[in-house]
Amino acid sequence: MRILNIILIVFLLQSCAENKKTKKEQKINLSENEIVKPEFQSIIDSSNVNGSILIYDLKNDLYYSNDFDWAKTGRLPASTFKIVNSIIALETKVVENDSTLFHWNGEKRDYKIWEQDLILRDAFKYSCVPCYQEIAREIGEKRMNEYMEKLEYKDMKVNSKNIDKFWLEGDSKINQFQQIEFIKRFFKSELEISKRTQDIMKKIFFIEKYGKYNLNGKTGLSIRNGNYNGWFVGYIESEEDNNYFFATNIEPKDTLNKKSFPKLRKKITLEALNTMK
Repeated sequence: MRILNIILIVFLLQSCAENKKTKKEQKINLSENEIVKPEFQSIIDSSNVNGSILIYDLKNDLYYSNDFDWAKTGRLPASTFKIVNSIIALETKVVENDSTLFHWNGEKRDYKIWEQDLILRDAFKYSCVPCYQEIAREIGEKRMNEYMEKLEYKDMKVNSKNIDKFWLEGDSKINQFQQIEFIKRFFKSELEISKRTQDIMKKIFFIEKYGKYNLNGKTGLSIRNGNYNGWFVGYIESEEDNNYFFATNIEPKDTLNKKSFPKLRKKITLEALNTMK
C-alpha cells in the first residue's frame, strides 16, 4: 500500500509538472513574425507601469513586443477612437474639414484647454471629449455602425443610449494588433474612404518631425473605477527608410503618481522606437 501511495504521488507530481510546462509553452508560443523584445520590458519596468509595447516593421512584416498576451487582449479604445470618429465625420459631411469650428458653450470642462472654441484639428490634438461627443451624436447610431462595418473597425458596441460614450465606457474593445492593422490600412490607402478624407486625416495625425522621420499618432486614456488605462497608437513615416507602426497600452502601478501617467504613453513609445534605431 505504501509503495502504491508513493507511485501515486510521483505520478501526480509529474502530471503537475507537465501541465505547468504546457501552460508555459502556450504562453511563449509565438508566430514566426512575433519577436520578444526584453528591452521593451525594461522600459515598462523603469516607468513604474504594467503593459505592452507593440511595434510593427512594415518592410519585414515583423512584430516586436515585450508582452504579446497583453497586446492581444481587447480594451476600451478611449480617445484613439477619435481617429475613426474623425474619418466618419468627414465622410458623412458632419464636419467639412480640419478647420471646422466647435463652439464652447461656456460650461466648465475637465481640462482648461477644452474651455475655448476649437477647430477639428485642435480638438483632435487636445483630445477634446465634448467636441467628439457632439460629432458622434450628429453621426448617429445607424451611420456610426454602418461606417464601422465598412471600415472593419470591429468590437464596438454602439446603440442610441451610448452613442456619445461607447469608446470611453462599456463593452467596446480593441487590442494592439487591431489598432496597428487599422492604421496600417489607413497608411496604405486601403480603407474605403475618399482621398480628400485621407489627406485631411494625414494632416490631423501628424505630431512632429524627428530628423528624417515624421511621428504621427493619437493618445487615449480611460478611467474605470479608479483604474487607468492609456494608449498611444500611430506610425513613424520616412521617405528614405522603412515605416513602423506602434500601439502602446499601459496601466500605472499603485506606486506611480497618476498625474505623471499621461505623459508616459508617448515617452515609453519613443524610447522603444529608439531601441529599434
